[in-house]
Amino acid sequence: MKTYNLTLTALFATITAVCSWITIPLPFTPVPINMATFAVIISGLVLGPKYGTISQLLYIFLGMVGLPVFSGFTSGIGIILGPTGGYLISYILIALIVGASKNFNIIIGLILGTMTCYFFGSIWFMVLTGSNFTTTIALCVIPFILGDTLKLLLAYYLFKKIPGRYIITE
Repeated sequence: MKTYNLTLTALFATITAVCSWITIPLPFTPVPINMATFAVIISGLVLGPKYGTISQLLYIFLGMVGLPVFSGFTSGIGIILGPTGGYLISYILIALIVGASKNFNIIIGLILGTMTCYFFGSIWFMVLTGSNFTTTIALCVIPFILGDTLKLLLAYYLFKKIPGRYIITE
């Protein structure tokens, strides 16, 4: 692994942590609005599927061992095993999907990445809380569609502004 790739991988794990701290709790759901998914998407776009995935594995590992990198400055395996854990685990797949999308269609990759987040997060939430499908969609998907769409647009716009020499292509 080149020093540049290693450095960017660690940097994007850190960016994900910082963005996860930018949180707006919603009173009707344990799933907060936060900017972490934006960082995950950018990491996939800039780092590609391999290093984007590694950056998110690093982020989750840091949180699991006790560094307060998750939303609300939380950490620990309990967060991963809690109702929002599926969303956190989905970050690994989002970075992989979005990073791989550079080879076919970035817009489709952004949409598939977001749908992956909704799918894994919602299934995990349903299993842990016993909520039905309708309730889960109402609590964990619908309130986030507009914000996630804006994050996708911003990520795509910023990615297009980054000079190619800074983007990992391997």
